[in-house]
Amino acid sequence: MKYKDYYSVLGLDSDATQAAIKSTYRKLAQKYHPDVSKDPQGEAKFKELAEAYQTLKDPEKRAAYDQLGRHQAGQDFRPPPDWETHFGGHAGAGPHSFDDIDLADLFAGLSGGRHGGGRARADMPIPGRDYDVTAEITLEDAYRGTQLALNLSVPDYDDHGRLRRVERTVKARIPKGATAGQRLRLRGQGGKGLKGGPNGDLYLNIALHPHPLFRAAGHDLYLDLPLAPWEAALGTSVEVPTLAGPVQLKVPPASSAGQKMRLANRGLPKPHDGAGDLFAIVQIAMPSTLTERQQALFKELAEASEFDPRGHFRTEAHHAG
Repeated sequence: MKYKDYYSVLGLDSDATQAAIKSTYRKLAQKYHPDVSKDPQGEAKFKELAEAYQTLKDPEKRAAYDQLGRHQAGQDFRPPPDWETHFGGHAGAGPHSFDDIDLADLFAGLSGGRHGGGRARADMPIPGRDYDVTAEITLEDAYRGTQLALNLSVPDYDDHGRLRRVERTVKARIPKGATAGQRLRLRGQGGKGLKGGPNGDLYLNIALHPHPLFRAAGHDLYLDLPLAPWEAALGTSVEVPTLAGPVQLKVPPASSAGQKMRLANRGLPKPHDGAGDLFAIVQIAMPSTLTERQQALFKELAEASEFDPRGHFRTEAHHAG
């Protein structure tokens, strides 16, 4: 009998979990399915994958396979003497009965004989394809949560197993607090499974529309806060917008451009509790025009002030010299 390394076929180690075996097979089967794959060897690889999965997905068959030990792929080997006693292979198998048996048929015998096992492989369930789509939402949608109707145009199987492009609408609930780059899974909303196989999943990749006021970074929000020079110098209280409505923010005296002022829990909601923060970034806004009186006041301030905004230029130049 020739040994087949079923773990190697799936690209897994022998200690892989059942979940990993299922997930890996699902991805590879979609990749090499004859109706999809452009690989000249795709059909052969698909059959090889199906054979490996039929054995490894079943705990009893997997235990029997592991009992055979590890060998080089294609190497001649003979099952251990007590293998059939423990796992009930082909009835009446004598010392030489394994010589002309294919490994796949040997494991088919564990579930009702060679011919029944062959039919099972021919009618093997094929899982549906997984799809990734981008779901664009507004920042307000992300704050409150929303429901979308997504119009999909994707390759899928029809009732006769033919691959074609289908169009359908899927309703998706976006939870509040969804963030840019987040990936949401809709179970069973992907491609149609064949021969009793499960439907695939639909993955939504969240993207946020640009907002005229706020910038999002995870659950935190950032807002540019324009202040007049005298507001930044003297301090003030200003009304600032948030996604929940306007709030008052106290600006301390001597605030400078680029300074961040934190409004706790005014960002996007977090999945379980609390929310991100809103950061107001100070921007010094100058009037576009000045009256003569205003110009005179600024000149008076300039003459009275000893503040040198570029004093560090000389300090750094001195150290460099």
